Amino acid sequence: MNHEQQADISASTLYIVPTPIGNLGDITERALSVLRGADVVAAEDTRHTGLLLQHFTISARLFALHDHNEQQKADHLLAKLQQGQSIALVSDAGTPLINDPGYHLVRRCREAGVRVVPLPGPCAAITALSAAGIASDRFCYEGFLPAKTKARQDRLLQLSEETRTLIFYESTHRLIDSLADIATVLGEARYVVLARELTKTWESIQGAPVGELLAWVQEDENRRKGEMVLIVEGFQPDESALSAEALRTLALLRAELPLKKAASLAAEIHGVKKNALYRYALAQNGADDDAEDDNRD
Repeated sequence: MNHEQQADISASTLYIVPTPIGNLGDITERALSVLRGADVVAAEDTRHTGLLLQHFTISARLFALHDHNEQQKADHLLAKLQQGQSIALVSDAGTPLINDPGYHLVRRCREAGVRVVPLPGPCAAITALSAAGIASDRFCYEGFLPAKTKARQDRLLQLSEETRTLIFYESTHRLIDSLADIATVLGEARYVVLARELTKTWESIQGAPVGELLAWVQEDENRRKGEMVLIVEGFQPDESALSAEALRTLALLRAELPLKKAASLAAEIHGVKKNALYRYALAQNGADDDAEDDNRD
């Protein structure tokens, strides 16, 4: 390989190359350039990636790297990189390492001082979030929920008071069970968006309180087919139901800090709204707090 002829390719470099999640038009010019120029394309499924490369008339040397062999093959690929070869890492669809193999190879490269270059590109989780109409300033990607009911409900229980928007991937045969468990653990009123077959012909994005969304999915078998992302609205604390722990923290902080600062810190510690704590303290202590705060600030 003549690396001087490939402006986007450097020797001894691992490239993280996103590929389309459905619509082949979403691949970037830079991704195509790297796939054409890399010495090796490390793929989750060489047959699947082979079809993609064939579509774009790219001839590449493919190397299988998947969940079952990554730890064993990482050193082999690292050796190729250290010998001056360039490697493009791809998954079956989307951005590698987002619920796909690659972590061990990237970690070994970074430990060995081998350059890792990530390319921006398609990602189902972010694509779904951008169209969900749910708060996106703070979110938490959780991958797939556990397959078994008890483990799935336990995971949801752990996340039941998470105020950030939650992102899950889900499979066709578990969608109904997962929505039912979300309704059971998080409540039927929790708002959820189902983004299905993103960028493909039958793309659909449907949002509703999870109890209603579950009924909608059950009405038509086609509504639970394909690749799916669930966007779950974060927990919204009830301002009228402040916990004893939050009130105790507020009281302790209030002894040393102005009310506004104490309420802000207590709210951050316990995941409640600072205005609720502030109003509670004012109701308990009267207007004297305002004058005291003015003197302290």
